[in-house]
Amino acid sequence: MASMASELDNRSMVILTDGFSNPVTAKTACCVLRYCGDEVVAILDRSAAGKTAEEMLGVGGMIPVIDRLDTVPQAKSLLIGIAPPGGKIPQAWRPIVLDAISRGMTVYSGLHDFLVNDVEFVAAANASGAKLVDVRRNQERDVANRVGLRDECLRVHTVGQDCGVGKMLVAVELTRALSSRDVSAKFIATGQTGILVEGDGCPIDCVVADFLSGAVEKMILANQDHDILMIEGQGSLAHPRYSAVTLGLLHGCLPHGMILCYEAGREGVNGMDHVPLKSLPELRTVYETMAQLMGPSEVIGVAMNSRCLTDDQAERERQRVRSEMGLPVCDVIRHGPEELVKAVFDLRRRRAGAAV
Repeated sequence: MASMASELDNRSMVILTDGFSNPVTAKTACCVLRYCGDEVVAILDRSAAGKTAEEMLGVGGMIPVIDRLDTVPQAKSLLIGIAPPGGKIPQAWRPIVLDAISRGMTVYSGLHDFLVNDVEFVAAANASGAKLVDVRRNQERDVANRVGLRDECLRVHTVGQDCGVGKMLVAVELTRALSSRDVSAKFIATGQTGILVEGDGCPIDCVVADFLSGAVEKMILANQDHDILMIEGQGSLAHPRYSAVTLGLLHGCLPHGMILCYEAGREGVNGMDHVPLKSLPELRTVYETMAQLMGPSEVIGVAMNSRCLTDDQAERERQRVRSEMGLPVCDVIRHGPEELVKAVFDLRRRRAGAAV
């Protein structure tokens, strides 16, 4: 997908999470609040009006939660802030979206249900002059060729035990930490939330299957002037719904190293609680085996999402996983990303030594 930076300028957003304001379903809202909070005017959730974003979602500080758009006349856009299974706009949201369109607000959506394919939304936008922006819409039609890849550009990929465990957040935090150390690092966004944060990327779960790896490869080729690429993961190889996207991304980005992400305390697959999660050691083997079909690759660290744990519980879990996996482990928000940054630098040194 071409850069969306011009479309995403001066957004002055209201984020719509109405009735779905939890950190998993509203992960788009949470990440935009965390990384683009200065562009957010308010959160719209009629059941929680009067609260702050921090009180409702644990991020966003004093940004207010409102129940109607006319309380924030200065807002320029409405962002669909959820990522539900199937990617459809809730029926109860249609009047809110139509209200935003009637006000001339730009509406951003990362759902599979495209705004521009909705006759009612399009008619309303034509009448008011509002813009409808479907972040997942793309015309990718290139296959992977494995030509021109620069091996000196280190590729690190966040992979997951499940979906919704923080793969995007970890990739962004590591990119920022590397950049703060004067390393030329670039975050490669592969999902709607990452694109909204970064301003470019490709929504790979909405690319025709034959062209998925090619779309990822195209982003690698376009950005390999950087020293390190942090490639956002999607889904999980063990997820019954999303494993195909995960594998296509894995083979398209050809990672030299992978960071395995998981949420402490989660036992069942997201959206399918009756399906137990695979263990981290088992998944490490599977990810390395599948990645190594295409080239040398290894899991270099574990990113723990400990949002449901106390500090003491998180530390005990961290030590348990360190012992079990023999790898660096940290929660990049609670502990900071330094342990995983060191793992990335260690991988780069090992590769440089092997090349001599």
